[in-house]
Amino acid sequence: MKAMQLDHAIRNRRAVREFLPEPVTTAAIKRLIDSAVQAPSAVNKQPWMFTVIRNRPLLNLISASSKKYLIDSGDAPHDFHTILSDPDFHILYHAPALIVISTVRDDAWSKEDAALAAQNLMLTAYADGLGTCWIGFAERWLQTRDGQKAIEVPEYYRPVAPIIVGHPKGAAAEVPRNMPTIHWIG
Repeated sequence: MKAMQLDHAIRNRRAVREFLPEPVTTAAIKRLIDSAVQAPSAVNKQPWMFTVIRNRPLLNLISASSKKYLIDSGDAPHDFHTILSDPDFHILYHAPALIVISTVRDDAWSKEDAALAAQNLMLTAYADGLGTCWIGFAERWLQTRDGQKAIEVPEYYRPVAPIIVGHPKGAAAEVPRNMPTIHWIG
């Protein structure tokens, strides 16, 4: 990817929450995962595992179970209870695919490693005309025994980054960025 193309992807990639019903090809998903594994990882451990879910009933189960878990456990901020209680709200926005990046549980930097891999995946998806969104609402339930069992993740892994992928219905809205706080020393 040329520098200008990379800069464009960094500045224009946004969370996508509206998708066309068409599936994402296996080749496209393999390309996203190939980009993800090019990310740096602490001590080059590469502690990740990728679970690709395109099964509609399982995607619906993840949505319903995640909503219920967040409400029942009290993990959801109070201002999200209304939307999570709405039976029509689908946590995964009816995306045709979910890629869950899981990492080895006992690795001190595995969450950071997963975030780096996720960023590569999402930037590549944008460059390929696909939309993505990291679904934080799904993380907690996927980390439960029932969640891990549902997506067949071995217990020595921890699901960290659930990312929906699909063909966007339209362009994502521009989101203004705040000026950064920069503290210079020297």
